[in-house]
Amino acid sequence: MKKNTTYIKSVALVVLAASMFSACKSLKEDAADTPVTSLTQYVDPYIGTGFHGHVFMGANVPFGAVQLGPTNMSEGWDWSSGYHYSDSTIVGFAHTHLSGTGIGDLGDISVMPTTGPLKLIKGPLKNPELGYYSLFSHEQETAVPGYYTVQLQRYNIKAELTASERVGFHQYTFPASDTSHIIFDLEEGIGWDQATDTFIEQVNDSTLAGYRHSKGWAPDQRLYFAAVFSKPMKNFTSYQVTDTLGTAVAASRGNKIKGAVSFTTQAGEKIKLKVGLSPVSSENALENIKAEIPHWDFDKVAAAADAAWNQELQKVRIQTKDEAQLKTFYTALYHTMIAPSIFNDHNGDYRGTDKKVYTGASFTNLTTFSLWDTYRAAHPLFTLLQPERVNDMISSMLAIYQQQGKLPVWHLMGNETNTMVGYSAVPVVVDAYLKGFSGFDAELAYEAIKTTAMRDDFGLKHVKELGFIPADSEVETVAKGLEYAIDDWCIAQMAKKMGKEEDYNYFSKRARNYENYFDKQTRFMRGRISKTEWRTPFNPFVSRHMKDDFTEGNAWQYTWLVPQDVEGLITLLGGEAPFIQKLDSLFVAEGDMGEEASNDITGLIGQYAHGNEPSHHITYLYAYVGQPWKTAEKVRFILENFYTAKPDGIIGNEDVGQMSAWYIFSTLGFYPLNPANGAYVFGSPAIDQATLILANGKALTIEAQNNSPENKYIQSVTFNGKPYSKSYILHKDLVQGGSLVFEMGSKPSTTWGVAKEDRPASVVK
Repeated sequence: MKKNTTYIKSVALVVLAASMFSACKSLKEDAADTPVTSLTQYVDPYIGTGFHGHVFMGANVPFGAVQLGPTNMSEGWDWSSGYHYSDSTIVGFAHTHLSGTGIGDLGDISVMPTTGPLKLIKGPLKNPELGYYSLFSHEQETAVPGYYTVQLQRYNIKAELTASERVGFHQYTFPASDTSHIIFDLEEGIGWDQATDTFIEQVNDSTLAGYRHSKGWAPDQRLYFAAVFSKPMKNFTSYQVTDTLGTAVAASRGNKIKGAVSFTTQAGEKIKLKVGLSPVSSENALENIKAEIPHWDFDKVAAAADAAWNQELQKVRIQTKDEAQLKTFYTALYHTMIAPSIFNDHNGDYRGTDKKVYTGASFTNLTTFSLWDTYRAAHPLFTLLQPERVNDMISSMLAIYQQQGKLPVWHLMGNETNTMVGYSAVPVVVDAYLKGFSGFDAELAYEAIKTTAMRDDFGLKHVKELGFIPADSEVETVAKGLEYAIDDWCIAQMAKKMGKEEDYNYFSKRARNYENYFDKQTRFMRGRISKTEWRTPFNPFVSRHMKDDFTEGNAWQYTWLVPQDVEGLITLLGGEAPFIQKLDSLFVAEGDMGEEASNDITGLIGQYAHGNEPSHHITYLYAYVGQPWKTAEKVRFILENFYTAKPDGIIGNEDVGQMSAWYIFSTLGFYPLNPANGAYVFGSPAIDQATLILANGKALTIEAQNNSPENKYIQSVTFNGKPYSKSYILHKDLVQGGSLVFEMGSKPSTTWGVAKEDRPASVVK
């Protein structure tokens, strides 16, 4: 992480004092033996900005609506967040960004400070004089939680950014110039994003207002803004650009609108800008500014952002001798809290999926639900560390159901993108219900999950009629079918808990539909045309991106996608010994995936692909057959090799917190293999000690005695001072707090977790 000494001198002391004060107020010192210290020092936002991590770079607060950060000129898959470590260009500072996705979108309300002749387009890379983009160097760039700064080399302007939940706060230090500008580019977006209708107007001598409507991954995005300057504008003009050379005509509404504010500046003069966002109106955006940042103290806002991050990071305090591990861990924890992001105003107003405005909501409306990714570990992590937000997440999903007729699939900015397969909101809703969260309407929740499962689209008509989706009827049929089976198992568990016996039996039967994709001859999951015919030719190594029976994977990886019924999968594979042999083979198998294989298939160990989510539970399957030491070996290898404290330190798309959630759970020593049965399977704790601050002031301490890279095998476990022989532990026990102690050793234990009665099960009590 690059350091900026000017920032450190002017802000760091204020930041540290505020974060310490906030953390001390929020956490009970007697809940742990370790003192409360600032943890944001260990967060390095550069981690994941290289390779294929695609993480957000910039300033925000936990789960905030604003993600204010730089956008590079380059475009492409590795610029899905708008920024990649390899780049050296900046075309503006936009207020919305995705983090870790495989598709680019957003980049709304881009602001760029300049000097000299006014330019209205970002410009071609090889002819910078036509546009306004600037080069920058990482040596003149600083990124810490809630604060970002960079020197724009072309203009000798220092840009500084911070944010509250709904307001982006800019501070630009200009050189002496009679032609200083701040450009609002309402045309530019990231990735697929294209402006469809934009508007900007001057409200008074220091305020602008407008909106940006666009289409992209999310097809109908509507975002409103208000912008307030610390200094009266010398001049304001707005234009519609008419060609690629930057020719423009005066206009305030269109799809290529640029607004230009001009000033005369003295050397070292700071111009500050507050930009409020709203999904409802520019009037609400202005009210968001008044409510959240009613002053002009930039350092105070940066300190508050740091304090907000520190308060959340303090929920997990780890002890380790490895500083790089501290950075990797706390940056991972930071990444889990970028989304879901707030999508309402300070007064509670929000715009629904049906484009209607809803007022007076009793919950905080949220968006950016990457559910195919996050149902596996990120949402279970929220039930441990963010219990106060879980009800808002579920209530947001139920509101989406009421507005669009089904639970969200991949929801973004009030839009259903229908990206990825399955109805993956179901495990999230069911997990929350079964864990006792009650801040939402349980009957409505059950109605939502059942209605979503009983639709006819995306192959569900075939599921209901045949128990499988014919491979010649559409693409990704195996991936869909296996995900549906997971979701249906979850519905069955909620039905059982609610006394809906008929539904329990129906969805339990559907949950076993995974069996219909298993070919006993090849011993792989594969596409089938009918009850008697498989799709041919078949190659378990081949993965044709979004064009065959799988989603970003192949038969080797998807054969294990049965976390809801591991016992049933063991039976399908012929028993424990054949299951173990097949699972061992996964980690050594080598074969050509084909030229069209997805870029997401990264982090390979044989055919295990840690860079993509369908593999994430697989290393923990060994516990079900009494070989937990194999889980320990593979988990430690992944922790040590696929996550580092470098810009390329995430092995694949971060996927809105899921990759990071896997790391957090696995570092602590356990993982939710089944996303909704309330159990965590033990792996290999990779830290010496950790304290989790839970709800109601309770604390869970985790200790790994004799822990080291060599001592990766669990020898024995005690929980609250009593011997604990099981290779899993229940959520309901963890949240009561207490002490979980692992005794580690350099060789596998021949007894711990081996006995059948000590192994995890799909349904646990």
